[in-house]
This record gives sequence, structure tokens and C-alpha cells, in this order.
Amino acid sequence: MKKIGFLSFGHWSPSEHSGTRSAADFLHQSIDLAVAAEELGVDGAYFRVHHFARQAASPFPLLSAIGARTSRIEIGTGVIDMRYENPLYMAENAGAADLISGGRLQLGISRGSPEQVVDGWRYFGYRPAEGETDADMARRHAEEFLTALTGEGFAQPNPRPMFPNPPGLLRVEPHSPGLRERIWWGSGSNATAVWAGKLGMNLQSSTLKDDETGEPLHVQQRKQIEAYHEAYKAAGHTREPRVSVSRSIFALTTDMDRIYFGRDRNSRDQVGMIDENTRAIFGRSYAAEPEVLVKELKQDEAVQAADTILLTIPNQLGVDYNVHVLESILTHVAPELGWR
Repeated sequence: MKKIGFLSFGHWSPSEHSGTRSAADFLHQSIDLAVAAEELGVDGAYFRVHHFARQAASPFPLLSAIGARTSRIEIGTGVIDMRYENPLYMAENAGAADLISGGRLQLGISRGSPEQVVDGWRYFGYRPAEGETDADMARRHAEEFLTALTGEGFAQPNPRPMFPNPPGLLRVEPHSPGLRERIWWGSGSNATAVWAGKLGMNLQSSTLKDDETGEPLHVQQRKQIEAYHEAYKAAGHTREPRVSVSRSIFALTTDMDRIYFGRDRNSRDQVGMIDENTRAIFGRSYAAEPEVLVKELKQDEAVQAADTILLTIPNQLGVDYNVHVLESILTHVAPELGWR
């Protein structure tokens, strides 16, 4: 059995060919899709976070709105770029969103990917400390965020406060018990997967990873997942961790499916430079008749190793079509793979 969620990059464009022409369209459509996905039996609604782009950005208002409109589906991110985040303010926002949803928040955080502007986090007021890289800063922010989520007090109270304080040091509020165990690290390398395991986070691995061995993406991801589990266990954590992988999977069941995805050119992994120094491998898409998808996905070692599958969706094709995409997977593919 696997949990199945959707992952939206939240694109919007004023183009006449887009079904999502404004930020308002994206936000309202995302809420509607999450509600419909819950009715279908989908397990999670996840959103990618990018800044300075016509895409999903500040996630907590959206996650809170979805949490208020739904009752079962997990809501989360994949991922929040921690280079841009104030850990304590983020802990407040996350606590509020989790309480609104009744404890369904599943937050994916990470160092992030190359952005639309050079060193965009500087515009948000953040700079690496002396001797740090921006990746180091992201991991530092992440550790501070995790510490805040434990609910332990750390701030010295004012001796003459406006309102009475509880005894001892103060924590950020609102605090949501259990949220610390529902934080995921979006890892692009084996080393950061090991780091996440040591800290007791869950693991997200997407369709993009550092090309560390030259092997197919799914093989590298399977080895990454194994390294994560070993580090998690060695650190002494006792909770059963979760691992997700993202995939673009489209079951071709209608003429419209074949028009959109029947000639998909991304049926093989691709290798390229994600920045000046990092060679990355980009995972293939899966687009075929259901019986073919079943055979292909059985060979995907990372999909087999993960407990959660995040289906990347073409959000600009509208709510109705994306409901169809998800329903096709749940109906024609997931049962044959034993995911349902």
C-alpha cells in the first residue's frame, strides 16, 4: 500500500492557452482541486514553492484554506526553500496551519533550487554567515525551525509583560504537537539524505537529483533511500520514517490524454548542469496506456522503495482535467500495482 498525492508547481500565465491565468486563479483552483482530490480518495495535496515567479509562493495561506475546506487529505509542500525563511516566523505560520487542518500538515523543506533571480534570498534580508554557503544557511535555518517546533521554551520573558506569562522560558505560539515529526527534507544528493536521516526528518526525493554515479535516476534514488534509512536507524530514531518520490505519470485513457501526452518526449532520463558546478539527472515521464504504465512502474526501483508517490500535475490544464488525471491513476494503475 502506498499513499498517493499530487504535487502542483502552481504555474499561472495570462496566455489564452492557460486555464490558470492569474495568481488568484491558481489559488482558488488549488483549493477546489484539493477538495475534489479528497473526494476521490487521494491522500495528499502538495505544492512547490518558488519566489519571484508566476508560481506558487507563500504556502501557508493556501495550506490553511485547504485545511479549512477538507477533513482528511494531507496538505504539504515539496519544497519550501529555507534560504528565504525566518525559522521562528515560519514555525508560527506552520503551527497555525497545522492546527487549522487538525494535524494534517506535511511540510517538505530544502535548500531549494536555482531561482529566478541571482541570490534571491538576499532581497528577503538573509545572508550566509562568515564561512557559510547559501546551502549551509538553508540547513542552519532548517535546524532552527526544527528546534522551534519541539515546543521547548527559549526566550526570556519580560518581567513586566502586557499579559501574564506561563512560568519559565517562552516558545513561539501557536504550538502544534506532533508537527516536528511531519517535516520532510527534499534531498538532491546522498549526503543530504543522510543528514536528514540523522535529524529524524522524513525524506522527499523528486524527479531531479545530483548525478552521482551515472546510473538511471530510479537506481540512484533507491540507493539514496537506502542510505537515508541506514542513517535514520543509526541515529537511534524509533518512529517509522516516511519517504516520497515524485513522478510525472499519465494514463492515456482518452483522446484528450493522447493529444496532451501521447507524444511525450521525456520518456528517458536526461542529464544536464543545474548550475555551474552540479551535474544533475532529470527523471523521465511516464505516459502510456494503463497496462504499459503498470509494467514500467514495477521496474522503477525508487517507486518501489518509497511509501508515498507524489504525482506532478499540469495545473494550467484546469481542475476538471487534473481530477481526471488523478482518477485515472487511482482507477487503472494503482490497484494493479498494489498501491490500493
